Formats: sequence, C-alpha cells, structure tokens
Amino acid sequence: MMKGLVSLFFAAAFSSLSYADTVYLKNGHSVEGIVKGDNGNIVELEVGVASSVTFLKSEIEKIVKSSTDDSFLRQKWQERKLQANEKTAKLQVEEKNKPNAVSFSHGLQGIMISVLLNDKISAKMVLDTGSSLVVITKNTALKLGIDLSGAKPDLKAQVADGRAVNAKRVILEAVEVQGVVAKKVECAVLLDDTGDIGFGDGLLGMSFLKRFNFKVDQKEKKLTLEQL
Repeated sequence: MMKGLVSLFFAAAFSSLSYADTVYLKNGHSVEGIVKGDNGNIVELEVGVASSVTFLKSEIEKIVKSSTDDSFLRQKWQERKLQANEKTAKLQVEEKNKPNAVSFSHGLQGIMISVLLNDKISAKMVLDTGSSLVVITKNTALKLGIDLSGAKPDLKAQVADGRAVNAKRVILEAVEVQGVVAKKVECAVLLDDTGDIGFGDGLLGMSFLKRFNFKVDQKEKKLTLEQL
C-alpha cells in the first residue's frame, strides 16, 4: 500500500494528460501513464521520461488502455521534464544569489571573519575594505600547499605597524565565508617574517568583497553578502 501511495504522489506531476492508459485503483484513485508490463501479480506503469511505478494486481479495479500512439504522451512528458528542469535551475540561481548574513566577531584590528580557503583550510581573517587584495600570511600559504620556494616578490604590502613587506601575488581556487563562495580570487602572500602582525591569518580584502554587494551591521555583528 505504501508503494501505491508513493506512486500516486509521483504520478501527480504527470496527471491530466490527454492520451494515456489509466489504472483505476480499488481505493478510488487513478493513475495515468503507459502500461509497460504485466508480469504475474505485478503491473508496471510508465509515468514519465525514464520513470515507472508498479502496482499489485490486487490493488487494481480495472485498466483502461488508450488506442492512441504513445509518442504524443512521451513528447508531453519530455516537455514537462524540460520545464521542471528550467524551474529548478531558476530556483537554484535565486537561492545562490539570495543575500547571506554572516556572523563575525571583533578583534584588536577590527572585524574577524571565519574563512575557508581552497575548500580545506579554515582561517581567521580581518575584514579590510582598504585592502585591494585578499592577504594571507606565509604560514597560511604553506598550510594550503602553495609552493613559495624561490618565490620572488612582485608587490609590497603594508602591515598594521606601518612596515612595507614583500608579497607574492597568487590565485586562490576558492574563498568561502559561511557558504558564500568566490572562485579564482587574487591574493597576496606575505613573504617576509612579519611576526605577530595583528590580523590573524590574513585580510579579507576587496578581491573577494567586490564579487558581492555587502553591508556591515556593527550592532548585530552581521556581514550581509549578496551575489552580484
């Protein structure tokens, strides 16, 4: 009986079709589709593109078969499947672009954000709209497996105490903040031994933030990120 209920629920999406075999059940329900098999005590009914359900003959009151070619019915199923896929894709895009409110804490240097780098390393970073790039420490880069042997600096980065330190520009495969992800993010790796620079594992700069409309709510300690 449970199988029958599941079958009825699934078949509802394909009901009201003009040309179909109809299986009338003893419980008063009916299901439309194409009868594909009648094997002993089991009747198999195709109810959609590559989808079928089965019923016990003891559950069935009668079967009314259509004399029409089933190609029309399959075409309708295919159209409905495409429409359903398009609707699902649209909802996924809307869900992805929905603003996300991210919690943060306050540190000595400002707003501290929990960040996942390259899908494997968790880092504590300071939100810094004044930094054009995401910045990570040398130690964080080594944890990520970034090869810095023989790396030559190609930019300068200024740390909290005012020092200008050597840095290397790299690309991070992914920067994620509580489910909000940016791919292929430009990043500066600090090459010098900077000691305690006061911003944890790095700075969450504009090379990440520019991918979103963002708003900081200091009172609620929330960072809202909305996909552009």
